[in-house]
Amino acid sequence: MYWLWVLIVGAVIGAVAGAIANKGDSKGCIFNIIAGLLGSTVGQKLFGDWGFRLGGMAVIPSILGAVIVVAVVSLFMNNK
Repeated sequence: MYWLWVLIVGAVIGAVAGAIANKGDSKGCIFNIIAGLLGSTVGQKLFGDWGFRLGGMAVIPSILGAVIVVAVVSLFMNNK
């Protein structure tokens, strides 16, 4: 049950980051989950482990990290 909760929170964090970084350009559910989980790791390493937590992730640093991940991926995907 814990892993389901982690995937749901990761998807929400990835969706929020995608909305902030891409201004509505959705890349899909799987991308949101990956961006949310990877962004959570990056954000907590860069910005610390502060704020409220959901699914074992500090939400605000996770969103900031996910915005960075989505922006970098979008930068490389748009340059063909």
